[in-house]
Amino acid sequence: MSLHLETERLTMGPWTLADAAELRALHAERGGGTPTIEDVRQIITRQLATTEQTGLALLPIRRRDVGDFIGYCGLIVGRSTVDEPEIAYELYKRVHGNGYATEAARAVLDAAISTGRTRLWSTVGPWNAPSLRVLEKLGFERSHVSTDERGEHIWLTRSLP
Repeated sequence: MSLHLETERLTMGPWTLADAAELRALHAERGGGTPTIEDVRQIITRQLATTEQTGLALLPIRRRDVGDFIGYCGLIVGRSTVDEPEIAYELYKRVHGNGYATEAARAVLDAAISTGRTRLWSTVGPWNAPSLRVLEKLGFERSHVSTDERGEHIWLTRSLP
């Protein structure tokens, strides 16, 4: 998948260690504690290594007009496979409701299509109605529900193109 994506309002490109403070703040916003800056640098380093191995990437999202980091979006193996990866995204709460998640995910979806993949997955907690709406806008359909140690997950899939 392309590691440089642009939309009308957003740019997405590879992580750098300079992104650690912003990613740390995003993780802190989830609740459950704030990782150390070193832990976040290790997360970024592992993500870059995974991208080298799989060709899949989570990409930081920045708004074109101001250049600020607002979250990430991309493809991961997650609960799926390299051939049929998961689309994943997370944005700061302060930018929710502006269509950024849909815009970024659409760009990632197009990038996945260009790789020749035939299907994408996503797993979402049933409590996360905004993420479910984004996926439905992009043509994902509910497949099944599973449960693991982190709770219940709704599996959605989309055939490509």
